[in-house]
Amino acid sequence: MNSSCYTVAMDLGVCQLRNLSISFLSSLLSAESSHVQIDNSSSGASVVAIDNKIEQAMDLVKSHLMYAVREEVEVLKEQIKELIERNSQLEQENTLLKTLASPEQMAQFQAQVQTGSPPAPPTAATPGPPSAATLVQPTSHSSGPSA
Repeated sequence: MNSSCYTVAMDLGVCQLRNLSISFLSSLLSAESSHVQIDNSSSGASVVAIDNKIEQAMDLVKSHLMYAVREEVEVLKEQIKELIERNSQLEQENTLLKTLASPEQMAQFQAQVQTGSPPAPPTAATPGPPSAATLVQPTSHSSGPSA
């Protein structure tokens, strides 16, 4: 999985959520400050009103966070689905290549895997289709009895 993509998407979501929450809280508190008059006689009621507004703001932040998390989960599910499909394709390709490889090539590959060395470049010793020169056979004179 691409962790930088995940980090960027998550940072963007948190940043957007933070900006939304700050603007909401600012508007909520500015609206509340016009209605709340703090004096000694009504301090209990204003504390309750502020507590209610804080609780509402926390609920809103919670719902926005849940929404952001749900969106991120959907993105990650899609990435997982794509990775599973890619893995399946690579497994099929690997199986095909194993069936087409000669025993010598498989032994060489296993040795490279165990030593951790990079694969060697193909050499001239690798079998290929016969060339026109190998198909032409020189005529030979036989010294044996002819029929």
